[in-house]
Amino acid sequence: MRNPFLACAAVVLTAAALAACGSSADGNDPEAAGAQRPAASGPAAPGPSGTPATEPTTPPTEEPSAPGASAPAATAEGPKTPVDEITPATGTFTKKQKEYLKDRVPKGMDPAAVLQTGQETCDKLRYLVKADRDTAVGAIVTGEIPDAKDAVAGLCTQHQALVDEAAYGYPDGKHAGKKLRPGVYRSASPTTDCSWQIEGAGGKELASGASDTGKSRKITIPDSAVTFTSTGCYAWLPEGAAG
Repeated sequence: MRNPFLACAAVVLTAAALAACGSSADGNDPEAAGAQRPAASGPAAPGPSGTPATEPTTPPTEEPSAPGASAPAATAEGPKTPVDEITPATGTFTKKQKEYLKDRVPKGMDPAAVLQTGQETCDKLRYLVKADRDTAVGAIVTGEIPDAKDAVAGLCTQHQALVDEAAYGYPDGKHAGKKLRPGVYRSASPTTDCSWQIEGAGGKELASGASDTGKSRKITIPDSAVTFTSTGCYAWLPEGAAG
């Protein structure tokens, strides 16, 4: 079940996050040091000496895609442009940007457009983590922010902790066998129709519960758990040492 907060966040990002958060003019944002963002539109702004800045130019961004949308640049099939041939129409890519673009640029596609997809993922994470960190991690757990792992590794490493935590989380659904990790978990952005059930060997119920408050709840998955089923809770995140 998609989190309605994320849909609202996509709209807010258009006017707020990308305008305010997306700017790194103060140079204090880790993304500013690790990634050279393509210009939104038009020619690159002049540098201190009057010469054009070396930033690649990309088409204007009308509105960031919703967190649940797939990233076409990352999933497009067919032959990819060799990394040594990946160059923007103007300017240059940083080393990290080229690493992110490796094996991701379909033949004939503007690499700056592919890069923009990853940078939009970073923008979404940056906005969500300021609004509610658990929702940001939950969006990675559920896959509503696709390509988060690669985008963070290459373009916004300050969000690596979100990806690391998400690796130990559970989205809604049924989980069994080796996928189960004993520990305490909290629900992230649950709906008012959140329920869960933990079963052991032979289908024996070990724990179950439901919540209609929309507030986070905590559960414990014991060592003896065989299956864990969640509905309407969105995602469960590890509370402390969960794996």
